[in-house]
Amino acid sequence: MGLLAWYRSTGADLPFQSPLPAHPGVAMEGYFWRITERVTGRVIIALNGVNRGPHGPWATLGLAAHPGGFLRVDAHPTASADPAGIGAHAGDAFHGDDRRLRVDLGSDAQLDVTIEDPLPWPHRAFGGSSMFQTVPALNQYWHPWLLGGRVNGIATIGDETWELHDAQVYAEKNWGREGFPDSWWWGQAQGFDERDACVAFAGGQVHSGPIRTEVTGLVVRLPGGHVIRLGNPGVSPVRAVVDEERWMLHGRGFGWTIEVAGTAPRAASHVLPVPLPSQERNAAGALEHLAGALEVTVRRRGRVVWAGRSVLAGLEHGGLDRAKAEVVRRGLDPSVTHAPPVAG
Repeated sequence: MGLLAWYRSTGADLPFQSPLPAHPGVAMEGYFWRITERVTGRVIIALNGVNRGPHGPWATLGLAAHPGGFLRVDAHPTASADPAGIGAHAGDAFHGDDRRLRVDLGSDAQLDVTIEDPLPWPHRAFGGSSMFQTVPALNQYWHPWLLGGRVNGIATIGDETWELHDAQVYAEKNWGREGFPDSWWWGQAQGFDERDACVAFAGGQVHSGPIRTEVTGLVVRLPGGHVIRLGNPGVSPVRAVVDEERWMLHGRGFGWTIEVAGTAPRAASHVLPVPLPSQERNAAGALEHLAGALEVTVRRRGRVVWAGRSVLAGLEHGGLDRAKAEVVRRGLDPSVTHAPPVAG
């Protein structure tokens, strides 16, 4: 193995090096697509965690939808990630890349869509993790590689068939050691009045060896196409205050100030799985809302340049202890994850 290959096997990427290809040495490489159809109020998420366990690769798969609180998850015995670009696969159950997404988790849990007119991540020097992408062996890296586009296709959600026409799409990947941080928060929203606007954030406890810190990355694609990324401590810090029903962020740097306020009732969350790669199993790990409310205000040197509101925002609060407590509170079977008792 050459030096560059070894470096990427730790999860890290050099400046100007694309984080899209799979990192062969990490325990988990997660791929996530989110579809928003504002005119109908529909939201679909599809996920594939490509895990590397003691006996080889396996996948954490999921398909969820709003309205209706639909959720289907699975642990699949085969999995692969594309070493040359975006691509996540699990036998006949899952195929996702930058142009097409196909999911088959049963006759009542299917998705087949194409992605057109993509709005990719525009910055060449760094991905969503910014300078942290160069640090080897972090427990988690994050890259929102697709900030918009058009989706057309069909979804089978329970006993309904949804035809999707010019829906919006967002996609990201995350990767690192042994799945996910001990605690994290995440959000993503489209469905604003301005179709090309997009908001995404991800934060949590990041560590590599003795180095430990709390970081939140915040990305806004403004109407018209300019993409702002904040979240480097000291240069463009983002302060996050998150509880069971609120996601409040304040970021500043490079002349920009961004405020984000997200809300969603805890009872409306899905309990999603996260992988434990070394144990070759999934566990309840995240409380995920598919249709929360999110407001964002962007200022440039004190002047408001854009403000928007979406009622179809994804909002997540993660942690094994938090999700386990929610499973107990709802009286669910702890060996599986479930849709919420109300539309999520």
